[in-house]
Amino acid sequence: MDLAVFLANCQNKIGYTFNDPTILRTALTHSSGADVPELSNERMEFLGDSVLGHVICEYLFRKFPKMLEGEMTKIKSAVVSRITCHKIALEIGLDKFLIVGRGLSRVSRLPNSIFANAMESLIAAIFLDGGLEAAREFILKTFHNEIIKMIADSNANNFKSTLQHHSQKLFGCTPEYILLEIKGPEHFKSFHVSVRIGKKIFPSAWGSTKKEAEQRAAENTLAALQNEPIPYLDTF
Repeated sequence: MDLAVFLANCQNKIGYTFNDPTILRTALTHSSGADVPELSNERMEFLGDSVLGHVICEYLFRKFPKMLEGEMTKIKSAVVSRITCHKIALEIGLDKFLIVGRGLSRVSRLPNSIFANAMESLIAAIFLDGGLEAAREFILKTFHNEIIKMIADSNANNFKSTLQHHSQKLFGCTPEYILLEIKGPEHFKSFHVSVRIGKKIFPSAWGSTKKEAEQRAAENTLAALQNEPIPYLDTF
């Protein structure tokens, strides 16, 4: 395929148009497919990792003024991890546009690290081509679902952790999570969970997974202990 068409197809796929497509070509080129090291994406990978980290840190700092440093650090680490970058690379179809050497092109499955590195390199390329604002827009759009998921997981885990702390302090024991009921077909189940502390049972909650139901039940229990409205009513 003609290189210009190849790069144009990639730009359509990722949703960003380069002023200088040669920067994109470098971002897509693994060291095995480069004539000289300077034309591979290794240096861009280094830069892209920093740009990604900066954008996520700034987003969390500005968007969540009450979020503590430890919480922000956990979320940032999860979002910028190689696992997440690999996942996002596949979601946006970046795997179809990697330029690798003959040896790697013959293997049935490339290492995950190559996709993660390419994702970071792409971020660097957008930063170099369009500046920080362009990179920020691309990152927050592309990583949005992962950011929201990590924040939700962090909040939910905090509810269970906070409840355990309160339970031990107030009652001298740890909370017990009771699975009351499971409803729905195999592919679309709902789980009903309540919390018991000692002999007292607190308002239950439903969730699409057992973990989610437990987290919601913990939040319900914390609300009950603080005489606040129950956030998740016992409905299916």
